[in-house]
Amino acid sequence: MSVAVDPEIAAGLDHFRTLVAGQQPVWPDAGHLRRVTDTLGGLPPLVVPTELESLTERLAAAGRGEAFLLQGGDCAETYADANADRVRNKVRTILQMAVVLTHGASMPVVKMGRMAGQYAKPRSSNDETRDGVTLPAYRGDMVNGHAFTPQDRIPDPERLLQGYNISAATLNVVRALTTGGFADLRQVHEWNRGFMTNPAYARYERTATEIDRAIRFMAACGADFEALRTVEFFVSHEALLLDYERALTRVSSQSGLPYDSSGHFLWIGERTRRIDGAHVDFLSRISNPIGVKLGPTTTADDALALQDKLNPEGIPGRLTFITRMGAGTIREALPPLVEKVTAQGGPVTWVTDPMHGNTITSDSGYKTRRLEDVLDEVRGFFEVHRAAGTVPGGLHVELTGDDVTEVLGGSEEIDDAGLALRYETLVDPRLNHQQSLEMAFQVAEMLRGR
Repeated sequence: MSVAVDPEIAAGLDHFRTLVAGQQPVWPDAGHLRRVTDTLGGLPPLVVPTELESLTERLAAAGRGEAFLLQGGDCAETYADANADRVRNKVRTILQMAVVLTHGASMPVVKMGRMAGQYAKPRSSNDETRDGVTLPAYRGDMVNGHAFTPQDRIPDPERLLQGYNISAATLNVVRALTTGGFADLRQVHEWNRGFMTNPAYARYERTATEIDRAIRFMAACGADFEALRTVEFFVSHEALLLDYERALTRVSSQSGLPYDSSGHFLWIGERTRRIDGAHVDFLSRISNPIGVKLGPTTTADDALALQDKLNPEGIPGRLTFITRMGAGTIREALPPLVEKVTAQGGPVTWVTDPMHGNTITSDSGYKTRRLEDVLDEVRGFFEVHRAAGTVPGGLHVELTGDDVTEVLGGSEEIDDAGLALRYETLVDPRLNHQQSLEMAFQVAEMLRGR
């Protein structure tokens, strides 16, 4: 799948090293980092070019309104949680949400996890101070440990290699689940087993019953359901640690194009989207479908410049804009971007991230979000596109398949006191399983209205 890299291509891929690269760890030993990245460079790819081509086609369909992207998973994966049960719970939640969306909107859903690589996070400061002690900030398990000790907080290049190995193991579980029968659409009832006490689960069960009835009808008509046994499932993460992403870049033996084998879909964060920065330059040179997070300060000219740099050939499905404006801002900040990009730019798939613009601190001190604010940003996203005559192409959400209590509200009415019951995230708060299903039902209604 990979061949020797042409010197000219290699020089282009390494050009980012001459540019400003934000949000990078301060590695204490450059030689150690180089030895680890050399090792990574010789390891097998985690994904292959044919999968990237398929995803690009699916994202192009979402951009045209012929499909809808559902992208979900942890804010920051941890090595400790990379076990089969946790992976299964996340996959199951995404599958259940996709069933709700497909059934409710009669539309194909592109299923994608924020997983098998989401081990690094940008931070507002390089350092953290507690009780007069200053240590490097926690930047995710691929960089350092969460425990506030000098030993844990020193960036360690060996964690990059550990991240590759855990990503590979996670991908093995994902592929086994999605091709080995777990994802069979005839299992819709099984996915809900043990979750019948909440209104969101009861509503899901009614949907599952309708699907089951339709399947039995088609079976009676002689339909072949082999295609229901498996699903396409893609993985994604923020391409933050450029040394890791560069080490996992390969050249396709078929197309001769470089691709980043660390994941199917990679995105550039709001804090690293400088048009003259290292992240934009590096991702402009790989052939993966890519995304860019656009916050409320983004101008229409910023968006057009990113389009020109990241998708100069105007390939449908190549570029996704993931807007993260905040519920109180999206209806004013998004229209100028959509209107100008539509009028002057090439093809783009518009996706909403309703999580990051709605982060608050609760009275008890927890970093949290209100489910109603999250849903209101999604509603605003749909309203803007409906008014502009453009396509709301997808949903990018931080979620877990576990019954955590990190986001306020929902049918369980999680309040400030309830946050302490199971607040488990190390970085940003996530929707739990039932809140994710509640969101899916509401988004399905918006899609029907589209």
